[in-house]
Amino acid sequence: MNMDAGTLVILTPGFPESESDSTCLPSQQLFVGALNKIYPRLKIVVLSFEYPFRKSTYIWKGNQVFSYHGWKKGRLEKIRTCFAVWNRLRKLRRENKVIGLLSFWCTECAWIGKHFARFHHLIHHIWILGQDARKENKWVSRISPQPEELIAMSDFLAGEFFRNHGVRPKYIIPNAIEPDLFKAPPGERDIDLLGVGSLIALKQYDIFIAVAKALSGFMPQLHCVICGMGPEQENLQSLINQLHLGNHVRLIGEKPHSEVLALMQRSRILLHPSSYEGYSTVCLEALYAGAQVISFCNPKESWIRHWHIVISQEDMIHVATDTLSDQDTGHQPILVYSMEQQAGAVMDLYDYKEEAIV
Repeated sequence: MNMDAGTLVILTPGFPESESDSTCLPSQQLFVGALNKIYPRLKIVVLSFEYPFRKSTYIWKGNQVFSYHGWKKGRLEKIRTCFAVWNRLRKLRRENKVIGLLSFWCTECAWIGKHFARFHHLIHHIWILGQDARKENKWVSRISPQPEELIAMSDFLAGEFFRNHGVRPKYIIPNAIEPDLFKAPPGERDIDLLGVGSLIALKQYDIFIAVAKALSGFMPQLHCVICGMGPEQENLQSLINQLHLGNHVRLIGEKPHSEVLALMQRSRILLHPSSYEGYSTVCLEALYAGAQVISFCNPKESWIRHWHIVISQEDMIHVATDTLSDQDTGHQPILVYSMEQQAGAVMDLYDYKEEAIV
């Protein structure tokens, strides 16, 4: 037992099942990687409630992960999961110098994290990361979080959480990217419009296709790519066929994270028509890859260079048209916030004194 090094316990609905699993919560795994990089003496333990879809203990890039695969299986399994997580937390506290708990999303993980931290007088923070800020999230009333417990990933999420639940998060720590993951960009940007994300109704890729249809009328060589998988895939392919866009729009399925970044570096515009976003990772990555970004959701109160916020499908078409038509459109990388900055900001909340390596 090493009582000299601090231990941060992360509670999360899911975590990568292996080091090659780059598509599972890439922002969260990059955050853990940044902690490892700049705080090498910090021990991180991850308790993952639902994914991977197995009960196991394994090592992910030097960090211990306990997966339970039980929360959504039924009432009895939920009770068993609660007891298993609670007992694991007790054991971790006995054997380590636990500096605190960090819960991803204000849901069931935060519910257990809050109660354990309060009982054992530990620091606990809840990171609001997306749809947990919405009014439909019933866990908020069960958790009854205080402002000082809450971290919001964006200005938008802080405001959304306050409007829906009457509590304004005290801290805002933005989403971030890892610049070291980007390779040298290719010489040509041969993708006009790129879409990246799950093919679900919330992401509104039918609007992406409608924008492509409008642009194809005056751009006969228009090249558009949508990267992702989901239940809307068949409907989207049918819409592409119906609008005779087979030569312009391709659905290429889910790709490893490294390939997605390479696609961004080949793209002129990342078109992100999602109806709801906390602080889109793909938008931040696309900016650093040199693409212009067009989206409906505005995560930040201040202006971000090369990120165009629109209010309607027609507005999205106009901005895309102007951007693609302008020969002077810039494609230099824009770094909004790095993972090292994010990791440092989080550890400041735990008063962790290890000297950071940057």
